[in-house]
Amino acid sequence: MSSAPYTVVGTPFSTFTRTITMGLQHKGLKYEQIATTPHSEIAQQYHPLGFLPTLVIHEVDGKPVDLKLFESQAIVRFIDRIAPEPSLHATSGVDGIPLEEKMWEFVSLTAFFGFPTVEGGVVKPRVKAIDEGKLSDAEVRVQIKDGVSKLREYLTLMESLMSPDGFAFGDHPTWADFFLFPLLADLRMVPEWDSDAVGDRIKKWIKRMDELPAVKATAAGTLSVGARP
Repeated sequence: MSSAPYTVVGTPFSTFTRTITMGLQHKGLKYEQIATTPHSEIAQQYHPLGFLPTLVIHEVDGKPVDLKLFESQAIVRFIDRIAPEPSLHATSGVDGIPLEEKMWEFVSLTAFFGFPTVEGGVVKPRVKAIDEGKLSDAEVRVQIKDGVSKLREYLTLMESLMSPDGFAFGDHPTWADFFLFPLLADLRMVPEWDSDAVGDRIKKWIKRMDELPAVKATAAGTLSVGARP
């Protein structure tokens, strides 16, 4: 059994894996990490579809177990239950808006629309082109033109849901920030970050995120520091 109470299965390069490790770091929970890529033999052992991440829980109420928990939003609910503080939830009562539900709305938009838009539409094809070195910048821009257009629409929407300054929902980070950050930390590594698709609010926000200890502690092995899977 692991010497830590939890094991995270997933390469640091995985954006959803980083969301989970950021949460564990923020809440001071000890864990080990098995760095593996999606659909690898190891990933298949821990997730029925080979996706990342999986959280392996080694202890429940003082009893040794090896419980596999997968799907990021299920994992964060578990993390919140065992370590409610420091909170990663939005506070309620601002202009009568139910911020708790708005936070989960933001998370859902990030998980189900943000990932394919940011990673699939822009980051992955751009990084592939950079690594292969076969296409000119102009050719890549033509190739991902539609993706950049969808990226602009998506980030405009997300900015409209964020508070005017600070983190996504005010003066402390929430799961909304921890889901969005890994995607945009990747985006920052390609030229499209400096296009008009990314607004000033997002750029100010990501600088605020960079200051968090959880962000710094999970940077190694990610695209944000030039790594590859």
